[in-house]
Amino acid sequence: MQVDDITLHDLSILGNNETIAIWQQLNFTHTDGGRQYLKKILQEPLNNIAAIQDVQNTIQQLLQIETDWPVTITNGTIMVLEKYFETPVDSFKPVPDPFSAWLYATLKKGDYSLIKYSVEHTISFLQGLQQITILLGNGNSKLLSTWMQTIQIQLSKPWAQKMLQFKKEKPLTKVEVLTYGHFIQHHFKSGIEELIEIYNKLDAYLSLAIAIKKFSFHFPDFKECNEPFIRAKALYHLQLNTPVPYTIALERNQNFLFLTGANMGGKSTFIKAVGVCIYLAHIGMAVPASKMELSLFDGLISNINLTDNITKGESYFFNEVHRIKKTIEKISDGRKWLVLIDELFKGTNQQDAVKCSISVIEGLRKMNNALFILSTHLYEIGHELKTHSNIQFKYFQTSIENDQLIFSYQLQDGISNDRLGYLIMRKEGVVDLLNKL
Repeated sequence: MQVDDITLHDLSILGNNETIAIWQQLNFTHTDGGRQYLKKILQEPLNNIAAIQDVQNTIQQLLQIETDWPVTITNGTIMVLEKYFETPVDSFKPVPDPFSAWLYATLKKGDYSLIKYSVEHTISFLQGLQQITILLGNGNSKLLSTWMQTIQIQLSKPWAQKMLQFKKEKPLTKVEVLTYGHFIQHHFKSGIEELIEIYNKLDAYLSLAIAIKKFSFHFPDFKECNEPFIRAKALYHLQLNTPVPYTIALERNQNFLFLTGANMGGKSTFIKAVGVCIYLAHIGMAVPASKMELSLFDGLISNINLTDNITKGESYFFNEVHRIKKTIEKISDGRKWLVLIDELFKGTNQQDAVKCSISVIEGLRKMNNALFILSTHLYEIGHELKTHSNIQFKYFQTSIENDQLIFSYQLQDGISNDRLGYLIMRKEGVVDLLNKL
């Protein structure tokens, strides 16, 4: 699925200056490498259902054994192994006799201590991986099957097999320390590096499994379909502490959702919630919704948090127009797109904004290959669009009680008629301050 940097920023997938990134909220990794691979997963949405379903199977299989995950592998363990390959030590025999091993340990205490420490951590690492292969056993994840086969090949090497038999009750002899140390540094470096890379991947996908359990997410169901569609129940934004869930259905015959409501009423949150769910679904992740069915999307593009560009002398309105142009160019490829637009044409006067908005909506609604969610503060244009059967009209209702704004955050059918700007100014004391000037 195609996604550009603006969309990633709009949805806070990798972070922005205003909110904690989505990837950070899903981060339950134990290693630095796992954390980096998790970010990589979040940056690379998949483009076919088979790959998505395999990731779903991977996460589900890890979810089943999450509580039994070996504690012998830590970030410190990985760091020790990596440092061992980078640190030179004085040479010694590949398989020393007891006397030469004692002599090396006596005369080269610093080097011997490093070798012993590294060997002990290598043993913990290999034994942990062996435990993982036993836990995962036979599953239907191609990713896990490939990784488990690679782990088993590396663990089958004779010296690795001997290290796997080590028991803490019987300390390593000096001969064993140096023999294993030589094997690791001179004959097992590429094998260890491959195993670390696999563990980082396991750590990243395990993190997603832990997040699913913690937040009670559900896996979406992808359907093979030539036309885009979304059907979701109890969908919500995962960054809210007490979210209000939404029900949404977009398909060919009703592919355009026209959204209105007062500022702070929930429009932006709703748009981002849908975008985040679709994005997570396309990396193979479970989503914050009780149920979701959808088609595979070829692209996701948003227009939510645009700004002006002082250094280039570009106005906010210019950037809005440029983003709309880029959106039209992208989605004209005939493939399946989800387009998210929040508060269209805020950067110009109302008369221009009305004319521009109607022009854009009239054009976009004709595109059957895409789904659209568009919010606007220009309520009046909605009435001109009611003749189009493929446009859904939804709004967030705001009520006033004792001069206080009450936001329900409930998505309702229709077009908002709220005019609350002056009330907000009065409530915040701005009107009183102005009257005192």
